[in-house]
Amino acid sequence: MSYCLNPSCQSPQNPDGTKFCLSCGTKLLLRDRYRAIKPLGQGGFGKTFLAVDEDKPSHPYCVIKQFLPQTQSTSSLHKAAELFNQEAVRLDELGKHPQIPELLAYFSQERQQYLVQEFIEGRNLAQELATSGTFDETKVRKVLKDLLPVLQFVHQHQVIHRDIKPENIISRSLSSLASLSKVRTGVVEGQLVVVDFGASKLATGTALARTGTVIGSAGYAAPEQALGRAVFASDLYSLGVTCIHLLTQMHPFDLFDTSEGVWVWRDVLSRPVSDALSRILDKMIAGPVNQRYQSAAEVMQDLQAQKPSGLPKKSPQHVKRTKSIKPQPVTKKYSSSIDQELTELRSEFLGSPTPQKQGQKSPSQPASSANRPKSKSQIDLELEEIKSQFLGPNSE
Repeated sequence: MSYCLNPSCQSPQNPDGTKFCLSCGTKLLLRDRYRAIKPLGQGGFGKTFLAVDEDKPSHPYCVIKQFLPQTQSTSSLHKAAELFNQEAVRLDELGKHPQIPELLAYFSQERQQYLVQEFIEGRNLAQELATSGTFDETKVRKVLKDLLPVLQFVHQHQVIHRDIKPENIISRSLSSLASLSKVRTGVVEGQLVVVDFGASKLATGTALARTGTVIGSAGYAAPEQALGRAVFASDLYSLGVTCIHLLTQMHPFDLFDTSEGVWVWRDVLSRPVSDALSRILDKMIAGPVNQRYQSAAEVMQDLQAQKPSGLPKKSPQHVKRTKSIKPQPVTKKYSSSIDQELTELRSEFLGSPTPQKQGQKSPSQPASSANRPKSKSQIDLELEEIKSQFLGPNSE
């Protein structure tokens, strides 16, 4: 099927292979190569269509964005046009990253502006949440580990996305990877892709210093962004709010106690979350900017540093599993040193003289009548236990 892109067309659906709309006569191929198939959605700035690129033998899918703002105000229309052009510029700069859609074309036709970008096949996180229910800690950690490097990349290019939310994060499906992997490196199944850079902002020094247009999605936008002063930490706030929404399946407005001015997302969890992850999320969604993470790298560092108490730094999944590992004996040098110290400790408890090195005098240490020493057998048992903690069992 071919879909007519004329906003006034009364019957936009046309048979395959049609060059001109049978209803209004509008040319159906954009730039003689991009054919719209069906509408995908509509926002404040325009419509989005699924399309195919007929200039390529495989006819791969792509996405056509048509600039069609709903506002009639001159100033708002000018701002909408600026943001639409801005999205094309951002995608051109950032779209080489495998987790950001690639810009394919940007042009005008029939007095309409169009943006053509890579089609990301898969479900967004809002759809996954509706289908599978609340995320557990493992899935939320994967979301963070997948997306924090993307935000770091975006921020390093001095860009603030300003609209991070579940609907703008897509989990890439397998079916489209065969052709993509030949032209794009780093593309894998299940990879999370950040889409919709229409609200993104170039974070130059002067731009950050002045109040700008209020852009973002209600509930996900950081407090400073709601005042038109978005910073890099604003994207981290939105990602943190996205995570608590995935954990609870509740709108962010319902997770914040306005009377107390605090988040209450922990009170409505259906699955337990570790204190370590909770602390990270709480810091991501802190209201004051100076109490929040300042960069994606800081969040990644805390996320990677978290290990269960008493376990080695290396994550268990990276340890090569072989036969059960027995404690390795300490070298004789350290064993004899520990024996010497334990002997001295034993003498202090029992009141017996400590073996002296040659040339040393044995100080007189009378036992105090107020503190009766423990029995020899009890002390020996305790000291052997201490020794085994250092040297492992069977350390004789």
